[in-house]
Order: sequence, then C-alpha cells, then structure tokens
Amino acid sequence: MKIIDKINKALDDDRCFWSFEYFPPKTQVGVMNLYERIERMCKLGPLFIDVTWRWGGKSSDLTLELCSNSQTVYGVEANMHMTCTNTNFDLIKTALEKAKDQGVQNVLALRGDLPDGTVEFDPSVGEFKYAVDLVRYIRSTYGDYFCVAVAGYPEGCLGPEDVDRDIAFLKEKQDAGADLVVTQLFYDVDKYLAWVGKCRQAGITVPILPGIMPIQNYGAFKRMVELCRISVPQEIWDRLEPIKDDDQAIKDYGIDVAAAMIAQLRAAGVRGFHFYTINLERSTRLVLERLGLVAGVSDVRPLPWSPSLSEKRAGENVRPIFWRNHARSYVKRTELWDEFPNGRWGDARSPAYGELVHGVHVRLPAEQAQRKWGAPAGEADVADIFVRYCEGRLDSLPWSDSPLQPESAEIQARLARINAAGFLTINSQPSCNGAASSDKVHGWGPPNGFVYKKAYLEFFVSPARMRALLARLERSPTATYYAVNKAGDLFTNCAEDCPNAVTWGVFPGKEILQPTIVERVSFLAWKDEAFDFWNAWARVFDAASAPAALLTGIAADWYLMNIVENNFQAHPEAIFELFENLADESGVSAPPTALQQQQQ
Repeated sequence: MKIIDKINKALDDDRCFWSFEYFPPKTQVGVMNLYERIERMCKLGPLFIDVTWRWGGKSSDLTLELCSNSQTVYGVEANMHMTCTNTNFDLIKTALEKAKDQGVQNVLALRGDLPDGTVEFDPSVGEFKYAVDLVRYIRSTYGDYFCVAVAGYPEGCLGPEDVDRDIAFLKEKQDAGADLVVTQLFYDVDKYLAWVGKCRQAGITVPILPGIMPIQNYGAFKRMVELCRISVPQEIWDRLEPIKDDDQAIKDYGIDVAAAMIAQLRAAGVRGFHFYTINLERSTRLVLERLGLVAGVSDVRPLPWSPSLSEKRAGENVRPIFWRNHARSYVKRTELWDEFPNGRWGDARSPAYGELVHGVHVRLPAEQAQRKWGAPAGEADVADIFVRYCEGRLDSLPWSDSPLQPESAEIQARLARINAAGFLTINSQPSCNGAASSDKVHGWGPPNGFVYKKAYLEFFVSPARMRALLARLERSPTATYYAVNKAGDLFTNCAEDCPNAVTWGVFPGKEILQPTIVERVSFLAWKDEAFDFWNAWARVFDAASAPAALLTGIAADWYLMNIVENNFQAHPEAIFELFENLADESGVSAPPTALQQQQQ
C-alpha cells in the first residue's frame, strides 16, 4: 500500500501517526539484530518505516531486503531511500524494478550528499543530477505505482541563506509528482512552523512530516548539528553543557526535548512525526509513551502475529505456534506457496515447508554470547540459563531474541520451576477464557471481541525425563502432546493428524477466527531448526571445548516436546500440574529458583 494513502486517512481522521527511520548495518550480525529491533518496535504502531541507502547505492540490495522483509514478515509498510549521487542509471532502474517485483511501493527520492565535500554535480558519476530528476523518472516510467517522498530542509540544505531557493526546489519536486515531504531533523519548532507556513504560501500542498531525532550522545549530537547546519536553541545547549559527560543524563534529556517538541507541534495542528532512530529503540519508545501516543491493540495486533503485507499472503490468517519467535524463518520456508489458508489451515502437506535457506544463527558475536550466557559445564548450568531468562534476568536465548512475552508473566514462577527441573522451555502461553480483544496482554483483533487460548508449553527434555512425563500424560484426559528427537523419532497421543487450534477469537459480525495452531507437519518441519540452535550456540565456543560438546550432545540426544492443555477453562497454571513431583519418577530434583526464593 502507498503510505500517502495511509497518511491521508490518518489526517482525515485527525489522528496522530509516526514513522521510524533505520540505516543498513555493515555486518550480518548487525542486520539480524536490526530485524529483531524492527519487529519489536513495530509493536509501537508506526504507520511506516523507512530504510536509508548508502552513498552511491552501496547498500541498494540490503536496503531493499530490509524493506521487503519488513513488509512480508513484520507487516509494516516500508519506504525505500534512493539517492542520485554517484549512482548510475542501471542501478536505479534495477532497484526500482526489484522493488516493484517485491511489493515495495514507496520510495524516498534524494539527491544525496556529494562526494568529498564538493558542492557541484559531476555528470560523469551519474545520470541524475537532482532529486527532481529521479522523481520525474519514476513518474514517467511507473506512473502512480510508487508513492514518492522527497526531502525538505526547514533551515536550508546548505544553510539559512538557501531556505527560499530550497522551497522553490521543493515546489518543483511536488509538481514533478512527489506525494509527501519528510524534513531534515531540527530543534527549533518555531522556525519549523514558520518554514511550513512559507511552503504553503508557495503552493506546496502535500503532507509535510517533521523529522525528530532524540539526542542520544553529546558528541554525536554536536557533530550532527554541524553536519546538517541546523540551529539549536541556546536553552538546549545550556542544559546539555553540565551533563555532557553523563550519557544516561543526555539520553534522558533528549527524551524531554523530543517530547516537548512534539507536544508543541501537536498544539500547532501537526499530526505526523518521523523519528530518526539511529537504529536505537529506547528513546523513541519512551517519547511515544510519555505523550500517550501508543497505538491501540487492534491497530498493532490484528492477529496474534503480525500479518504479512505481501499480496500473495494477503489471505493468510493461520500460523503454527512454533514459529512465534522466528516469524522470518517461517515466512522464508513458505514463501513459494501458491495460496494461503483463509480461516482454515487446509492441507499443510502440499508445498508447505521448504528448506530454511538462510540457516540458523545466534544473533550475537561469539564473545558477546559467551558474556551473556557464560560457558555451561553441565546440564544444570544450561538449566540455570533458561531459569534466568524466565525470571527476567536475561533478555534473550538462542531460541528467543526478546525477553519473555508479557502474557507469560502470570506463569513466570512456574516456568522457572520446570526449567530448573530440566524442562527447558522455548515457547509458552497461558490459557485465556474470553479476554476482551482490547486487553493489553492477551488482546488482538477488532474491537468488542473476545479471545481464547489453550495453555501451551514447548521445551527440550532428556529421554529419562520425557519417559516420566509421558507416563503422566497418559493419565491426563485433556492434554495432547508431540515429542521428537533430532533423528525424527516421534511420540504423540494425537490419533488424527489434524490441526489443533490453540488461539481463537470471536468478534462481532465475523466467523470464529482460529489463527494459531499446533499440528504434526509443521512441528516436524520446525524441529530441525529448533535443534540446530543448539549447534549454533555451540559454535560460539571452540569446537573441542567442553561447552561445545555439551550443547551438541543435548542436540543429539534430547527431545523437543510440546503440550497443549485443551481445557481452556482451567486455571492458567493447570498445565504445570503435569510436572508436580515428577522428580520422583524421573530421579531429578527441582531446587527453588531465585524468583521463588524472593516470594518465600
């Protein structure tokens, strides 16, 4: 979808909206971590994101990949930067063709900084001289397919003496077909509002989004101000001077400044705000939270997972729960499907799951992974890592790039307890019997609906513990399970190979939606990836080391298991009754966790 249509709808509704800008990292680890950050920040409800394009188009493929995956995997509209400077015609033409082919429908057309500090255009390094040339080419070649954004400079591109000339250029870009303007960062709101007034007088009618960059670091802020040739009110300099060596105080003050700017802009009637995030999350999130600009549940979570914006996935509203923490790999496995289920899972065995082409990686450099998770010497050390994650003392595991989901807070102590006993959980959800769809923890979907969930656990377990648990499960009238090892040996009490809905919603005027399921085929497809994370974790150590041998040994010998407590009316902790006193049967004791010690 073109973002100008979404912007115009928000403006018609007199509704505030915001967008986030990111830049392509230079390392593969940085790229993987940025994906995780984009996914998390999408929960803040941006209208769109955009991704910069390195000078000379050096990141053109990566920029497009980030945009395409953000739309396909994370369900957020993406705006692809494109610069003229030092970029030849073939690169521009190819990038636009790829963007259209991958469903990216939004472009920010820029001239870009000239090389080596020069101010004159050199025609030998590219066919496009100015951004307006790129706008004209896009419109003449692709008509109205693309939404084209352009840059605006409230204090002049090269300085205040250029403001009037730049406004004339901006009007020329609008007349060439530009749909909206995104401005350079600024810190003087009065100057910005005066500039917008001059733009309107000059006949510029398209939406103008102010660029907001929360101050993160004194030195970087000073360099950015000098590079962009922008003015900063003396009050800001005076407040920064005594805290310039205190990075946390700088960040906190930067949040104050950005929040105050947006409040002033809102009072003046501005409704859209573009955040220059510098690939950071905290400041942007806190600014939005302080101002109460938090998207509603139905906007952020139309389904329990982020629906893809890919046209061929438009009908997809069912997913296996196993990929909740790894949506990107699930989408990659299924990108060649001819059609997607609409309301019902259908036959998942056709071209359902392809090979995982990008492999399995730990999203941390080896040294950082070792600092975070240590060097486990035995199974008890591994269990302690999982316990610390469940208790909130670790913010990630190889199987989960983010902290424990908010919904799991009500079963946090129970999760820690079974992990301490050697049942290493990588996915869970508590039961939920008719929570409002607007509920901040459990809610999703349209307003005035109700959501339901069955309690679910997914974990790794040793063969001895699994046998003890299977004996317990055979006496349970309502629990179903699958268990499989890396070799593919499968245990289950599910007589029929059919999907089991573990999340569903009831909404006014709609059939019951069953978006999250457990079923055999997808579980067996997921298990290879799940076991490979043990080997990926082992690779952060020397191959001959004891930690590497321990982790690869677990991958070779243990089982991946999931349990569904189908009685969704039961207490959220009822599923854990299956594990009580299990040590008597498995021979493994469960020492109290730190969280339980605090509660005692």
